[in-house]
Amino acid sequence: MSYANLPAPSPEQGLNRYMQEIRKFPMLEPDEEFMLAKRWVDHEDSGAAHKMVTSHLRLAAKIAMGYRGYGLPTAEVVSEANVGLMQAVKRFDPDKGFRLSTYAMWWIRASIQEYILRSWSLVKMGTTSAQKKLFFNLRKAKNRIGALELGDLRPENVERIANDLNVTKAEVISMNRRMSGGDASLNAQISKDGEGTSEWQDWLEDEDADQASDYAEKQELDARRELLMAAMEDLNDREKDILMKRKLEDKPVTLEELSGVYDVSRERIRQIEVRAFEKLQKKMRELAVEKGMMAPA
Repeated sequence: MSYANLPAPSPEQGLNRYMQEIRKFPMLEPDEEFMLAKRWVDHEDSGAAHKMVTSHLRLAAKIAMGYRGYGLPTAEVVSEANVGLMQAVKRFDPDKGFRLSTYAMWWIRASIQEYILRSWSLVKMGTTSAQKKLFFNLRKAKNRIGALELGDLRPENVERIANDLNVTKAEVISMNRRMSGGDASLNAQISKDGEGTSEWQDWLEDEDADQASDYAEKQELDARRELLMAAMEDLNDREKDILMKRKLEDKPVTLEELSGVYDVSRERIRQIEVRAFEKLQKKMRELAVEKGMMAPA
């Protein structure tokens, strides 16, 4: 099964064209999906695997759109989603009774999240806590006040977000431009038909959505929370306290405040935070591999 044989999104090609291409692949009926999966499991039929992948490219794209707010090229996020989809197809067991879409959601999200972790140099540890807070909370802040405009934010929204997140208006404008740059609008026009204009978000509909998928998504979220809690036990009390206060609270505690609590320098607190976060990532990956939720590196 070769990734090279799949349609590939690229800045040059444009996401609209990519969505039009993957729309051509038909959705699979349950019986057809089962037989294709059996052909792959029993005979390693690459043609069957390829058909299962292409029929779920829209699902991968839809999930990828949920990660548009991290300032990363959308085409690359979609490509990572497709890699996760291929991993899911390789490991899919049709005899367990679930649809491929239910099983694939975990692998697609895991692949995207791994890519984001690898790309977190966008927010280097040397930046201020306020800037990091802005990076991870800007999209949520925009949604909260209904600031859905494309491009630059309106002055009143810039001011409100700056006040809410305790950063300067210039930082809000700069980060918003950085995180929005290069991404196509979900409302971008694709074509016109007899009933009006089609937007490319309309092409992201998961026509195979059902209660099993919704339940699996909740299970996946619960599983990730369990992984996080289990991995946190690998940290000592000081590391756990600092990491939770710096990364997991809506209003992160400043380095200055924590340096006073632990009677060490701000730089020492920063070093502990970095080391604790690295330990947490490593432990979560190890636990995910142990539970069969992620492929070994």
